[in-house]
Amino acid sequence: MKLDRAALRKRVLSTCLPVAALCLGSLLPAAAAGQVTASQPDGVRRTADGKPDFSGIWRTMNAAAWNIQDHAAEKDVPAGRGVVEGNDIPYRPEALVKKQENFKNRATADPETKCYLPGVPRIMYMPYPFQIAQAPTQISILFEYVHAVRNIFMGSAPHYPGHIDFWLGDSRGRWEGDTLVVDVIHFNDQTWFDRAGNFHSDALHVIERYTPMGPDHIRYEATIEDPQVFTKPWKMSMLFYRQKEEHAQLLEYECFAFP
Repeated sequence: MKLDRAALRKRVLSTCLPVAALCLGSLLPAAAAGQVTASQPDGVRRTADGKPDFSGIWRTMNAAAWNIQDHAAEKDVPAGRGVVEGNDIPYRPEALVKKQENFKNRATADPETKCYLPGVPRIMYMPYPFQIAQAPTQISILFEYVHAVRNIFMGSAPHYPGHIDFWLGDSRGRWEGDTLVVDVIHFNDQTWFDRAGNFHSDALHVIERYTPMGPDHIRYEATIEDPQVFTKPWKMSMLFYRQKEEHAQLLEYECFAFP
C-alpha cells in the first residue's frame, strides 16, 4: 500500500514510544516557538541559550556496524576503515578468546540477528538514520531501526541507583563548552559493538562526546570502559552527517528474526 507524504509522516511520528517522557512531537513546537536562534558565524545553529542545536536527521557513512576495526570486504560485508583509535582493542586474554568465538559464530550469535536492540554506542552507527530532538532538560534520539528511542537527561540528576539491565543504558548529559558529554551506565551484556563479535560485559561504561564541526557535521567520540573485558579504556570516533534532502524523514524499519 502506498502512503502519501502526510500519511507517512503521521505514521512515522506515531512510532514514538509512549513511555518516552519527551517525544519528538512535543519537542518540535518548542523550536517553532522561537527557541532556536539563527546560525552563528561558525555556521553552527544554536538554541536560545547559546548551545549547539543538534536537532535534525543524521547518519554515519562508514562500515562500523559490520566491524569497528579495519576490515576487507567479504560476502554481505562492505570493506571499511576502522573507527577505533589505533585500530586496537585491548582485550583481556580470556576475553579475546571469547571475541574470536563470537566472530566464528557471528552469523547466528550476533544479538542483532535476534532483533535485539543494538546497545550503545552501536545504535549510533547502525546503517539507518536517526533524528535528534533537543530541549534544555532532555535530548531524545529517535532511530529508524526498530523505532528505538534514547532519552538523554540533562542537568545534575544522578543515574538511577543500583545496577539495571538496560539495552541502551541510562544516559545523563551535560555541556562542556560546545560539546555534549553523555555518561551512560546500566547495561546488560546482551549486545555487541559490531557484527564481528566485539563485545562487552554488563560492567560497560560509555562516555560519549558530540561536538559540532560546522552546520552539518557532528564529531562523535565514545570512550569505552569495561574492566571485566578490557585491560584499559579505549576510544572510537566518527562523523555524523546531517541529511539535507528536502523531504528527509525517518521511515520504518522492522526487524524479523528467522530461526
